[in-house]
Amino acid sequence: MPIPPRIARPSTLDDVLLYRLSRLLGTAGSMVIRLCEGSFGITRREWRVIALLARDEGLLSSELALRAQLDRARTSKAITSLVGKKLLIRQTRPGDRRQADLALTDAGRALYEALFPLVLKINRELLSCLSTAEVAAMDATLDALQLQAETMVARAELPKADRRRGGLRQRMG
Repeated sequence: MPIPPRIARPSTLDDVLLYRLSRLLGTAGSMVIRLCEGSFGITRREWRVIALLARDEGLLSSELALRAQLDRARTSKAITSLVGKKLLIRQTRPGDRRQADLALTDAGRALYEALFPLVLKINRELLSCLSTAEVAAMDATLDALQLQAETMVARAELPKADRRRGGLRQRMG
């Protein structure tokens, strides 16, 4: 089967894979955001932190930032907010007070146990339009794309992001 022209030679932003994935996340992810904010009083970033800690308690903030794919400032803000909401605790490491292990409180674990099945339901419904073979193929494809993206990032020589400088117009003017 030949590659559809839309994929092989994107001609508009609507044809670009990353934009299409972003639109999918924006559309389907909005349901998760509404659940988080409307029913559970947390943000999507806070949900990401909770879900990761439910699986791997005791992570350091820096480890959590890497796994959550958030910068340290956003991770720190989410952690501070979750501590304030009594969903997360910081446990200072003996011998090094600068480092703290992170763990869910009982309330944090209960929130995870209540929200995760709802997220899974959205996930199942989203995938329901695909056959079992299509889901398996998509899973393998996503793994391959993730590995390729990580390889590209590792070898890329791009300037560090600096949003304070403004866009191209600002620099050229």
